[in-house]
Amino acid sequence: MRFLFRLLRGLFVAVIAVVAALFVSIPIDGFLNRGKVETMTNTVIPSSAGNVNAFVVAPQTDQRLPAVIMIHEFWGLKPEIIGKAEALSTEGYLVVAPDTFRGQTTSWLAKAIWQTIRTPRENVNADLDAVFAWLVSQPNVDPERIMVMGFCYGGGTSLLYSLHNPEVAATGIFYGNVGVDTSELTKLSGPVLGIFGEDDTSIPLEEVRAFEAGLEQANIPNQITIYQDKGHAFVKSIAEIERDPVQQQAWNEFLEFAETHLKDGL
Repeated sequence: MRFLFRLLRGLFVAVIAVVAALFVSIPIDGFLNRGKVETMTNTVIPSSAGNVNAFVVAPQTDQRLPAVIMIHEFWGLKPEIIGKAEALSTEGYLVVAPDTFRGQTTSWLAKAIWQTIRTPRENVNADLDAVFAWLVSQPNVDPERIMVMGFCYGGGTSLLYSLHNPEVAATGIFYGNVGVDTSELTKLSGPVLGIFGEDDTSIPLEEVRAFEAGLEQANIPNQITIYQDKGHAFVKSIAEIERDPVQQQAWNEFLEFAETHLKDGL
């Protein structure tokens, strides 16, 4: 009995120590990464929830462009997203990659989860409303051809924002959370692309299939692809996309979707 008591006490102390370490290390991680987002952004967009820092890139042209709002993963805004934004702009789009975590970025899982759950959805929508309004105000942007897309957290956020804003022309979801009430999908006003990994344990295939069925029932044009033997977040940096045929296939699928729904007829 005494041995069991000591074992339980030891486990309790260990759990308390781990929790304490997490709470201490999260602000330390924030301090170590302080200022990194500002070095990656080049535009400040006013929002009702506070200014939004964003990376904006566009090709040199006199014509009005379709635009894409590219939302980062739950790590926050990172160089991999900047690289994808730059690559996408060469295809003929003005691309905005906003920082929805207000300067927070990390490579540590616990901090990524923390900054995701502590960011209110209403603040994210307010920030994206500001980004969308800013795009509409730009003379080189076609306001009827604005797409929202993202990866992981950004994919799920793209879906939620498109449900919030009926002016979104199209939605792109790379392995984002699609566990929404399917009756809400009638609020979507544009086509949806969904790219998922068969082995993704964080996005159950049952939810993906239910989402696809809900889109069909709501008569929303959609293109849902499940990549075999791929887990979560399998489309990485542009350099890795160029080296890996499967990542390249997924990226090209997105490019073709955007071309069809944002540029055809221009």
